[in-house]
Amino acid sequence: MDFTEHQIQRYARHILLPEVGGTGQAKLLGARVLVVGAGGLGSPMLLYLAAAGVGTIGIVDADVVDVSNLQRQVAHATARVGMPKVESAREALHAINPEVTVVAHNERINVENALDLIGQYDVVADGSDNFATRFLVNDACYFAKRPLVSAAILRFDGQVYTFRAHEEGENRPCYRCIFREPPPPGQIPSCAEAGVLGALCGTVGSLQATEVIKEILGIGQTLAGSLLIYDGLETTFRKVKVKRDPGCPLCGQSPTITDLSIHGQHAEYCTG
Repeated sequence: MDFTEHQIQRYARHILLPEVGGTGQAKLLGARVLVVGAGGLGSPMLLYLAAAGVGTIGIVDADVVDVSNLQRQVAHATARVGMPKVESAREALHAINPEVTVVAHNERINVENALDLIGQYDVVADGSDNFATRFLVNDACYFAKRPLVSAAILRFDGQVYTFRAHEEGENRPCYRCIFREPPPPGQIPSCAEAGVLGALCGTVGSLQATEVIKEILGIGQTLAGSLLIYDGLETTFRKVKVKRDPGCPLCGQSPTITDLSIHGQHAEYCTG
């Protein structure tokens, strides 16, 4: 594609990278990414995706900005407390890069809309804060054949993983290959119950944005088949290999989950 002079200036540091160049930047400008949740993880991820020039960014979240969010959700501001998060995030993204298209889905992702939402995008990034949403998004991405970059945080720890389970290969597990089903309620505390270091969200959300960009460009080593674990207190990263589970109820040899009905016909899930 032909870049305008302004675009050449804006994306010059990308274009200088041999792994990106003009061809890669054109891919970013033509890409469509859905971010589930405009909270602690979604905020830094959205900002960096917009800055990178991802052409269309969808945000699905039904919450409004609360003052308690501002310790970590850097896409929002004090002046926007009470505003829907998708609208607040859209303002922040357009302040960084007015050229990107931001689609605000001011709703909760649920069984009835998940496949339609996900089907509109090339890559999905899950920044939700609960297991129910993560399992729903994982299953929907598998059925829609979309790559999923997922992350989770709690206290001082974070995890990042990429799932391409719709592709063949033992190094293409899904979320259920690692965690078969959601833990019982109350077994694992939420960030609201146990706390989370605000800056940790920036670290993990930025890693997530990097993996999304790599998936769009097809460069580097994918995290598909690996689990990246970050310990903020010890300042350590561990990369654990994960293989497809032949007994996985979703992507295994004899799947028992063949649609989203396992989640309940009208169940709705929070996105943080």
